[in-house]
Amino acid sequence: MDLGVDTIWLSPVYKSPMVDFGYDVSDYKDIDPVFGNMADFEELLTEAKAKDLNLLMDFVPNHSSNQHLWFLKSVERIHPYSDYYIWRDPKIENGQRKPPNNWLSGFRGSAWEWNEKRQQYYYHMFAVQQPDLNYRNPAVVEEMKNVLRFWLDKGVHGFRMDAIPFLFESTSLADEPKADYWKWFEPTDHDYLNHTLTENQPETYSMLYEFRDVLDSYRNRDGRTRFMMTECYTDLNKMMPYYGNGSRNGAHFPLNFRLVDRLNRESTAADFVKTILEWEATKPADKWSNWFIGNHDQKRAASRFDAPLIDGLTMLIHLLPGTPITYYGDELGMEDSFVRWDQTVDPAALNVGRKRYKTVSRDFEREPFQWDASSYAGFTSANHTWLPVNSNYWKVNLAAQKLNLRSHYNTFRAMAKLRRKLTVLTGSLKVKALSTWQFCVLRSLEGQPTFILVINLGSDIEMTNLSTVQPNLPDTLYVYAASENSLQEPGSPVQTSKFLLRPKQALTLSTIEVY
Repeated sequence: MDLGVDTIWLSPVYKSPMVDFGYDVSDYKDIDPVFGNMADFEELLTEAKAKDLNLLMDFVPNHSSNQHLWFLKSVERIHPYSDYYIWRDPKIENGQRKPPNNWLSGFRGSAWEWNEKRQQYYYHMFAVQQPDLNYRNPAVVEEMKNVLRFWLDKGVHGFRMDAIPFLFESTSLADEPKADYWKWFEPTDHDYLNHTLTENQPETYSMLYEFRDVLDSYRNRDGRTRFMMTECYTDLNKMMPYYGNGSRNGAHFPLNFRLVDRLNRESTAADFVKTILEWEATKPADKWSNWFIGNHDQKRAASRFDAPLIDGLTMLIHLLPGTPITYYGDELGMEDSFVRWDQTVDPAALNVGRKRYKTVSRDFEREPFQWDASSYAGFTSANHTWLPVNSNYWKVNLAAQKLNLRSHYNTFRAMAKLRRKLTVLTGSLKVKALSTWQFCVLRSLEGQPTFILVINLGSDIEMTNLSTVQPNLPDTLYVYAASENSLQEPGSPVQTSKFLLRPKQALTLSTIEVY
């Protein structure tokens, strides 16, 4: 509440062998003991409701654990579970058993695993311990809808849908073609192929609409919206149908990865402007946007960009139209924690080996939260953490930043407060490059104050002139929020046509004094 956040999204807390840290679910209707039990979860829901917080769960519909009872029975061909997963006979070449085709796992290597007992291959987009469910089986569809109903009946407010583009595969067992940039990858890498038969199949969108129908049925009962967002790494044209198709509702929004996977410390002002405006131009006019700079699968924003730029990125996602989403620790400017090979636990990293693990590992961004300067950053009283705490925890931690009015944490709080203003909620958007390395975001609404974000992405101090960005701007603007490295203080006036920005500095300005 102090931070200004109104919704919490939990990573998977279902019962799991934890091969992929909860994304290998062995029981969709139970809590894993590592997190507590169902009574603990229900207490969390009660406390969240008392504090006016929404709680979203991470729904994992594409695959289960190979320890799930459904899979164990499917191996045995026990009715009705025999076809709950995707089983195929081997291809025989020169008397040798081979996988049905060349499809590749997202965790490297063949997406097909031989099961000796059943004498067939099963398909797995991710780890071999994560067999894909068969959504062409109506019984599977109903099982997963019942999972949604189970948690909705508990009182959760909605779901983030994991790995949605992989729900369906083509019924053809044809090989997939090489990707345009196949020479950049090894033949066992997922990106070696163009996944025309295993991603974003037409049936995937229809299945998502059915999931939305389940959520809407609860809204129809009591008038409260149950929220759904989807994970879908794909191009814009394939992403937009996840919103819906005009006659059917899809996600309230598909997660917008464009600030994450298209931009880095070498990106220019024009790159930022293009990335933002392309999304806004492609998104259906009646749909809601979302913006974020990091998540559990990507290197932290403070590491992908330059650490001093984190305040500017925080300002950006809060000032753009739509919902800002923050990965834990980004509000403090937490950076990746280096994880040695002998400390590595991510199966995707372990699969590629010591030489390449750093290029794919998701361990770096998953380090413990840095609460204070005590042992293990106040995360635990144990003598070990599952991943190493970043060595900078003694200075980058919540307790220290709460005491510093110019900290990343307090800048985040200020921007979360600004999100409530009518101008930011409903005003018009203008994004403009001011130079090679400077750009601004302007939000305006008639009868309301105008807010302008200006960021210097470059390595040199620059003079800034905002007088030509929009007609009739006053000669003086007021600093609403200033990055930690700013020359200016919050509340101070600046001359609209002439003020300096340090490298990586950002300011959020207002046409009136707003606190």
